[in-house]
Amino acid sequence: MTPTLDTVFAALADPTRRRILSMLLEDDMAVTDVAEPFEMSLAAISKHLSILATSGLISQEKRGRVKWCKLEPDALRAASVWMQGFGQFEPVNLDDFERFLAQELPPREPEDAPKD
Repeated sequence: MTPTLDTVFAALADPTRRRILSMLLEDDMAVTDVAEPFEMSLAAISKHLSILATSGLISQEKRGRVKWCKLEPDALRAASVWMQGFGQFEPVNLDDFERFLAQELPPREPEDAPKD
């Protein structure tokens, strides 16, 4: 199955997953090494890695008893081509874009908040 733009952008929407991708820019990493800097369970990291693998952004390989993660840089090609199609935009820093949206958009009310 070829990942779609939707799955790639959905995977990139989470700051933890973007941080994992940044870590994998340096080198392949064992799952336990990926998990080490995060204050969350190994199961939660595994879920993030599964989403990244499903989107095609990383691949995972078992070497002996250790599962390794590898960045798949070509997986961003379709998303990059799509964004470049707008022409007038410079490359997008997703963390900066997220901060911009947080500043520009009004805070959302919780869905269970009472209505007037």
